[in-house]
Amino acid sequence: MADDREQSRTEKDRWRRSTWGAAVAKGPERRAAFQTGSAIPVEPVYGPADVRPGLEARLGLPGEYPFTRGGQPTMYRGRFWTMRQYAGFGTAAQSNERYHYLLRSGQTGLSVAFDLPTQMGRDSDHPRARGEVGKVGVAIDSIEDMAVLLDRIPLGEVSTSMTINATAGILLALYQAVGERQGVAPAALQGTIQNDILKEYAARGTYIYPPAPSLRVITDIFAYTAKVMPRWNPISISGYHIREAGSTAVQEVAFTLADGIQYVDAALRAGLDVDAFAGRLSFFFNAHNDLLEEVAKFRAARRLWARIMRERFKARDPRSWVLRFHTQTAGSMLTAQQPDNNVVRVTIQALAAVLGGTQSLHTNSRDEALGLPTEASARLALRTQQIIASESGVADVVDPLGGSWAIEALTDEIEGRAEQYIARIDEMGGMVEAISRGFVQREIQDAAYAWQRRVETGEQVVVGVNAYTAEEAAVPVMKIDPALEAEQVTRLRALRARRSAVAVAAALEAVRAAARGTENLMPRILEAVKAEATLGEISDALRDVFGEYRETVVL
Repeated sequence: MADDREQSRTEKDRWRRSTWGAAVAKGPERRAAFQTGSAIPVEPVYGPADVRPGLEARLGLPGEYPFTRGGQPTMYRGRFWTMRQYAGFGTAAQSNERYHYLLRSGQTGLSVAFDLPTQMGRDSDHPRARGEVGKVGVAIDSIEDMAVLLDRIPLGEVSTSMTINATAGILLALYQAVGERQGVAPAALQGTIQNDILKEYAARGTYIYPPAPSLRVITDIFAYTAKVMPRWNPISISGYHIREAGSTAVQEVAFTLADGIQYVDAALRAGLDVDAFAGRLSFFFNAHNDLLEEVAKFRAARRLWARIMRERFKARDPRSWVLRFHTQTAGSMLTAQQPDNNVVRVTIQALAAVLGGTQSLHTNSRDEALGLPTEASARLALRTQQIIASESGVADVVDPLGGSWAIEALTDEIEGRAEQYIARIDEMGGMVEAISRGFVQREIQDAAYAWQRRVETGEQVVVGVNAYTAEEAAVPVMKIDPALEAEQVTRLRALRARRSAVAVAAALEAVRAAARGTENLMPRILEAVKAEATLGEISDALRDVFGEYRETVVL
């Protein structure tokens, strides 16, 4: 093998001097130097000498450590990834209609988008909710809203992902309560809550409480789901929003896995056994434009996490080593100009996610740079996944790009650079401290600035924006009726008028008492939602004890 590598290196050196060198002398390449979005140099051609020795050990086989080639032995030969389109807007009734439409169109799992007041723990009639109710997701104030949202959806059969963080425990309790109304036992419920507060501090902003109590809520959810809802994923550790804020692929892997390390550390400090919860951890990644780098990114993340769990945390169960992840195509790469071009971008991004071995996938709609997706564009986005699955042939081979010298070299490089970031964060004392110092935010901001400069100088071509521009016709855009906010507020106030104020007050005081002590919060939150306490009232009860987080300003 060493002789083969040396021969390959010798042949490549000869080729560079002669064949390639002569061609470049006649006509220079398009750029003086090629690189990925993570500033990884891109060679004109790759061979065995470009891949570190010991490739077979780093690869393994699908379903076996280190899981570079896939978390399951059969991958998509067994069944396709879950096609889980992210949707939610306006009222619960409107979102329920969209879910049924998507399910009829062939979607295989639900993904719920909540409006900003719901994400921030404010009821729809709170002054800070004004103008935001139902705008970027569905408004959920109470158990009645959740029951309408999930009407006629068999919760014992359909898995549901909920993109919710600071109020994740409340939404999980609402989901469990509605499941029980349907006659579905908590142990039969399947799904995921995002529940990843660290990336909110670093990249997104929908936090409520300071880090310490936020981590306490998260570990309480870990313990609760392990005991009561064993088929539920208690967290989706999210690199998606880190990438949307402008990070590179390397930073996305590094900061996401560093968040994961912090959560596992917190759970272990809370007394949980690593193998009791690690097998239900899930991740959420972005699929960006650079197809080769993105495929390598997914493979590198899977291999690195397997090693972290086995070697750093001494997990014994192989299921604890597997990085399972959902992918969403890159919203930040959608353009308002020439929106039909977004169909092509999303196809490339979705293909990268599939070639990289994702477990579930959301494909963005062509019009999302302009507004919420229309029914027609949402269906086209779903059809993109279905065509890749059923017509392209890429789902018939496990890890079809595995063994490509370019892919393996990029996988190694991303893994190595991500490890260096994680080591720096460890030296600082972990991700909470790195965020409090502003380190993570600065790194993301610098990467975002560098990308924008490349676009402005034309070094990075964005078709329809800084090249190949054209006049275009207006595109129909979905708009939320402002009257919906008043209707939501009216329903909320009617609920407050008819419920038992005494029962609600007692339930909220029980939440405060649990927050002041060490009792697991989830049973008390469940009692509160069943007593018809609202999301805002439960959040306020926790605010009374935990306080609110104030952002670290990074300049």
